This record gives sequence, C-alpha cells and structure tokens, in this order.
Amino acid sequence: MNVDVRPRAELLDELRWRGFTQQCTNEPALRELLGRETVTGYIGFDPTADSLHVGSLLPIMGLVHLQRHGHRPIAIAGGGTALVGDPSGRTELRELLSAEGIARNLAGIRAQLAHFLRLGDGPADGLLLDNAAWLAPWRYVDFLREIGRHFKINEMIKQDSVKSRLEQEQGLSFLEFNYMLLQAYDFLELNRRHGCRLQMGGNDQWGNICAGVDLTRAVARVEVYGLTFPLLATASGEKMGKTARGAVWLDAHRTSPYDFFQYWINADDRDTGRFLRLYTLLEHDEIERLERLRGADLRQAKRALARAVTTLVHGEERTQQAEAAAAALFGGGGDSAAVPSSTRPLADFTGDGLLVVDALVAAGLAPSKGRARDLVRQGGVRVNGELVRDELHRLTPL
Repeated sequence: MNVDVRPRAELLDELRWRGFTQQCTNEPALRELLGRETVTGYIGFDPTADSLHVGSLLPIMGLVHLQRHGHRPIAIAGGGTALVGDPSGRTELRELLSAEGIARNLAGIRAQLAHFLRLGDGPADGLLLDNAAWLAPWRYVDFLREIGRHFKINEMIKQDSVKSRLEQEQGLSFLEFNYMLLQAYDFLELNRRHGCRLQMGGNDQWGNICAGVDLTRAVARVEVYGLTFPLLATASGEKMGKTARGAVWLDAHRTSPYDFFQYWINADDRDTGRFLRLYTLLEHDEIERLERLRGADLRQAKRALARAVTTLVHGEERTQQAEAAAAALFGGGGDSAAVPSSTRPLADFTGDGLLVVDALVAAGLAPSKGRARDLVRQGGVRVNGELVRDELHRLTPL
C-alpha cells in the first residue's frame, strides 16, 4: 500500500475525528511525544484462522493511520500467545490450536497484513513479527521469577476479561489466566528490541494493555502508552463483520470480492457515515459531504463506502468487477462474471424440487441448514429477483 504521509503531531486528532479513540493512558504526554519524534506502536492479531475478517479491519486501519502520520507500525501475529488463547470477550475456553495449525494461520495473516502496511528497514517502515520468537524460549519457572513477580492477583482479577469469566459457570482456566502476563511481556520485549512506546487494540484489551504499560515502566524504566479503539457493533446491534452466512473475511477465497462489496452496500443507513470515517481513507471534506446525503441520495454514500473499502482490501480491478457484477444483477446491465455461482444437476430439481435451504448449503452460500434458515427468515434470499421468506420453499425447473 502506498502511504500518503501526514504530519506526525496530528495522529491523535485524526483518530479522534474518525472515531477510533476509546481510552488512552496519559493522553497529553502521548500527544507531546507523537509531535516530537517518530513513535513505534503495535497491535497484536490472534492467528485463530488463516484469514483476518472485517472485525480485524478497524485495528488494521489504526496501524495504517499510525504509518500515514510518519510513525512506525508493528503488527504482531501472536504465534506464542495463540498457544494459550485470549480469554477476552469469551464465555468459555477457546479451542486450543496445534503448532502446525498456528503456523498455517500465521502464513495467511502475514500476507494480508503486508498488503496494508509499507514494510522495510526505514524509520517509519512497518514490521511483521511473531511473538513466539521471544515467548517460546522461556522456561516456565524462569518466566514466573522474572515477569510473574511484577503482577498482583488481586489486581488481575479486577480486569473485565478475568472478572467476567470468573462469574461464568465454566470459570477461567489457569492456562488462560496466564494470557495477561504474556501480552504484557510482548510490550516489554518490543520496547527492548524496537523502542516501542505505544500499544493499541480493542477496548476489550484495556486491562491487558495497561498491564503491559505497567510492566514496561517497572522493568525498562521508560514511559510507554496505551490506546484503545471502541468495540463496534452495527446500528441494529449485530457484531461487526457478522452476517447470517457467517463472518465476512478479508481473504477473497473465503468471502468473494463481490460479497465483500455487497456487505458494505447493504450496511444500515445509520452506519454509513461512521463506517466512512473508520474504514476508508477518504478526506474529511468528502466524508462530510457524503454524510449530509439523505433519502435516495444515500445510495451514493454507500457506493462510495463499498468502493473505498473493497479497493483497500482487494484492489481496484476486483472492485470494478464487483461493481459490474452488482450492476448486472440489480441494474439490468454490466458483467455478471464476478458473481459467485454454483451449478447443480437438473435431477436435483425434478419431482418436488430442491429445498431452498438445501440449495443454499450446496452452493456454499450458507455453512449449515440452520444458517440457511436464518438467511431466509431475515429476508436475505431472492430467487429470480423475488424475495423468499419461506424456508420450505422448493426450487423447480423453469
């Protein structure tokens, strides 16, 4: 990605205008530091799959803005912490990944992160790192003596990520309880190796980030800072990046550019302005112009949103193909070649026909019959342009 460099000191103002900032440790001091020198900041990404999803796009954009303002981004693909599993926002123990599975996931995630950041050896060039490099060599007793002694149990159990799990019937495993120490140690090690002074992440990471700030101050005797982004849900209350068909992935093989484009086109009207600020690099005046649109003109803002985000993730060519496919389906023109398709034998449709729920699963449009039923009930299915709301609807030859 080409990075259009902006003044360093304006980073916090940019993040605040776009809606990124939720909490910050010692904001006045951080603001002064950002204006005085190039600051290295990092965000961690859990390799729980071989692709990131739309929920990961907000922290990615945080790193993009950091670099656009002349600072140095580090993206951590947590091969070490993934062996434990982050309990934040979970009601039960995550499925433990094998070392082989983590390695496979890391490969996919690294390629995606490299798409968004300028990487290299320059003072503001980004880095992609795996925290297994410094976590894996530790022996457990040595880690407890050197790092564990800086943590107090009574403080740890006050953190939301721990307290919420202790209130659940499943409780919190001792394995997961260690996660805070590992993430905090990441910050200390990044400060030692790369002079990192800032950690960013979702607001559910506030306790872990503060733990890293405190540990780095105590051990390295240097002032470091933490900043969190809001945890986003859509205006209708749904988790960001979730649909009736499952997650919206950044990998074109998991979620096609056409479906990705349509996700943003179909965003709730109330979310359009917010998403333009968070997920695009459009200039302020253009975003404010689009935010003022009302009624039928709001479609222009949604097209601008879908075009900008899809181009950012998939590139200009695939975005044009997705737009052409949408025009072919809904506007009576354009090229439908980019529309995902599936071919079924005629025999499937003879007799009583093929249940629409079975067709959705067979075509890969829904991962299960349950999801397919939800998709129908929520008005997400059309057959030959007609809305289908009956999950028992059958498809027959024309």
